[in-house]
Amino acid sequence: MKYINAETIFPQQLLKEIQTYIPGGILYIPKPEESHEKWGQSSGSREYLNTRNEEIRQRFSKGSSMDELSDAFCLSYHSIKKIVYSKNKDSI
Repeated sequence: MKYINAETIFPQQLLKEIQTYIPGGILYIPKPEESHEKWGQSSGSREYLNTRNEEIRQRFSKGSSMDELSDAFCLSYHSIKKIVYSKNKDSI
């Protein structure tokens, strides 16, 4: 996130109004709700983890043990168990 001086972007009247609430402070202005993305959507992390989790489920259904999957994917036994038994397949 880049710092921008409010004097350079806001009209003077709006700047004065904002200064009545936050004189000399730092203000964060969030994106509008409709432009929010879910975690990992823009970086591809979400897709990667969903693909990995599906592979874990497939290997488990073909007979791999949770211990084997834990070693293969460098995850704890508990994490593998949560992935295998999760009801929501796109829970990430």
